[in-house]
Amino acid sequence: MNNWWRRIVLSLVGVLSLVLVYAKLYQRGMAAFEGENKTYVESIQTVVETLTTVGFGGDAPWDSTVMNIFVIGMILTGVSLVFLALPLIVVPLFREALEDRPPETTDLSDHVVICSYTPRSDVLAEELEAANVPYVFVDDDPELVVDLSREGTDAIYGELDQEETLRAANAAEAHALVTDVDDETNAIVILTARELSSDLRIVSVAENEDVASYHRYAGADEIVRPRRVLGQSLARKATTTVSAELRDTIEVSEELAVTELLVQEQSDLVGQTIPESGIRDRMGITVIGAWFNGEFVPVPGPDHRVDGNTILLVAGRRDDLSELKTRTVSTLRHRRDRVVVGGYGAVGRTAVETLADDGVTTCVIDHEEMPGVDIVGDVTTENDLESAAVDDSRSIILTLDDDATTIYATLILKQVAPNIEIIARANEPKNIPKLYRAGAEYVLSLSTVTGRMLASVLIEDEEILTPETQFELVRTATPQIADRSLGDVDLRARTGCTVVAAERGDELLTDLGPEFTVLEDDTLIVAGSDEAINRFVALATE
Repeated sequence: MNNWWRRIVLSLVGVLSLVLVYAKLYQRGMAAFEGENKTYVESIQTVVETLTTVGFGGDAPWDSTVMNIFVIGMILTGVSLVFLALPLIVVPLFREALEDRPPETTDLSDHVVICSYTPRSDVLAEELEAANVPYVFVDDDPELVVDLSREGTDAIYGELDQEETLRAANAAEAHALVTDVDDETNAIVILTARELSSDLRIVSVAENEDVASYHRYAGADEIVRPRRVLGQSLARKATTTVSAELRDTIEVSEELAVTELLVQEQSDLVGQTIPESGIRDRMGITVIGAWFNGEFVPVPGPDHRVDGNTILLVAGRRDDLSELKTRTVSTLRHRRDRVVVGGYGAVGRTAVETLADDGVTTCVIDHEEMPGVDIVGDVTTENDLESAAVDDSRSIILTLDDDATTIYATLILKQVAPNIEIIARANEPKNIPKLYRAGAEYVLSLSTVTGRMLASVLIEDEEILTPETQFELVRTATPQIADRSLGDVDLRARTGCTVVAAERGDELLTDLGPEFTVLEDDTLIVAGSDEAINRFVALATE
């Protein structure tokens, strides 16, 4: 907008100079050719009337040819100015006025201030919306803020490191502030927010392990490290598939555990439906749902057959789950316990450390030469993959920071080493189905892990027990459905999630049927996909 004001000022100065020059020439011309002495002010009046084409006062007509030509020139100049002013100044100004301006303030209170908007923010926003927690994004990209505002999302524009911006976001009256930009910017935002309010709860997202202490020193109350958690989870998934031992479980109690199991090719479950497999009837295990090529299906029935890409979400006694785990493992002889790791950033390094702790041999591929990298190369290049002996490895973990490259690498791996198990990191949840279609066996997104970890910190009545898995397991109070049975509420049909257990005082109740009645002080443990859990939380908070 400043450019337009500068243009207007320069245009006005130019027009005024033209009027003054024309007035002086007119005054002299009238004296020389018409024999009339005009004052300078009278000459200015005539010039203005002529340029604006509103009239010529008492001087018209002129007797001399020179003055008539001079007046004709002034008229043409005035007309030209009008036609030039419209496209160059007037029309752009109207267009600028009609364009949406990014909001720069908010009236929200007891809300969450999120600095700034990233693809990772969508998962957190969905969690907050489901729990009826208001939030506002603060970003320094005006076009992005306008787009968010058009979509109905509360967002304001401002420089993240300025106290005025945080004041405009009403941070002093906020429930909490989350900063998720980069490690250096986050530190500045923390310092600025702490200067604004000593009581504000500040949550920071740390990309690298080393900066966590700096963020805490700057004033952060909570620090989440999703890349470390993601790396550990991907590594555990690789070690879980190496053997039949049940490792990656969520222990709800001594009698109840929840886990997700990847069904491998050539296991005896492939080709069967869940009812045919006897998982429920003969083994006493609750099948909460399953992922078929990346699509979550709650309580799959006879229309869905298990294949080599199916991931089962199940709950039951640990011994029963261990027995089921043996059925998911391939009956063929395993390749040696060796895992290739593609990418050696924060996620890749953590994955390698976790695998080493479990005694698993690794081979690291990265495009930069650094300590810990075995092959300097590209996971999308066949020669580099062959150098890493992917065909002689059990699994490959792709921890790249670009989803398009990860998808392309997955397609190549299926050609170079069709039997290798691909465990992949995605940055955005929307790319998870594409990775499954490309051939990945297990995918977990950084956005999902980050959003869940932040939501678990920010939402007081909800505890997310599984930030690092494809499914979500939450412990939450549900007073809104008190004195109603699960059958009456019909949670599975309405939300797609399953109530795994209920905490009633010191007692944990499991194997809940449709007749189970929820009491006001009960705490329910619910499992399902992110979307299903959000629907449940929204239902429970209506």
